[in-house]
Amino acid sequence: MPNIKSQIKRDRQNLKREEKNRSLKSKIKTLSNKFKKAIDEKNLEEAQKTLDEYFKTLDKAAKTNTVHKNYVANKKSKAAGVLNTLKAG
Repeated sequence: MPNIKSQIKRDRQNLKREEKNRSLKSKIKTLSNKFKKAIDEKNLEEAQKTLDEYFKTLDKAAKTNTVHKNYVANKKSKAAGVLNTLKAG
């Protein structure tokens, strides 16, 4: 247990940040799974709707440095490629 007042505050702030980051990462994983499920079922409309929300969440995570920007670029590129393949075929 820290005795220094500033360290107590830093600990409080870090707990809030950890919770926010954990929540955002969880949402990314949930949307990714939802997108994959829509692709497997060949539900184009649901896949497109989920993809938009997935991209929005990824961008928000990159903006707040929850995940790295290259991670976001990689995930967005792969997801868009999968959807385009489904549309073409």
